[in-house]
Amino acid sequence: MNELVMALGWLGIYAPMALGAVASAIGCAIAGQASIGAMTETDGGYGRFVGISAFPSTFVIYGIVIMFTLNREVTPENSPGLFGVGILAGIAMLYCGIWQGRACASAINAAKEKPEIFGLALAPAAIIEGFGVFAFVFALVISGGISG
Repeated sequence: MNELVMALGWLGIYAPMALGAVASAIGCAIAGQASIGAMTETDGGYGRFVGISAFPSTFVIYGIVIMFTLNREVTPENSPGLFGVGILAGIAMLYCGIWQGRACASAINAAKEKPEIFGLALAPAAIIEGFGVFAFVFALVISGGISG
């Protein structure tokens, strides 16, 4: 039983980085596919489409920082905290990355039809980024209270 508790603690430490990487990969892929489609339908402005498709890449960075913040000696006493914070922050980032990729894809599709709304079309993706930042800050603050 003690080995399982310890394994869950280690899982909690590395989950934010892994789930953040998955979030970034999926989100960038979704937005990137829309970017490629937009490039085939427009005569210019390709750089902005590619730039938008990279927005979800921030979640892997957040995950790496959380991983380093949680990284400490794993004990039976701190394993539940490490697991809870790491898994929940990672899941939050996973969802944010996927949905931000979808929001970016929508912004790309809208901007190819109506270039003048380019900046405004990014607002939903920025709001979703804010939710990811909330999870990031939560994990950093809470991790300070986990013994180590």
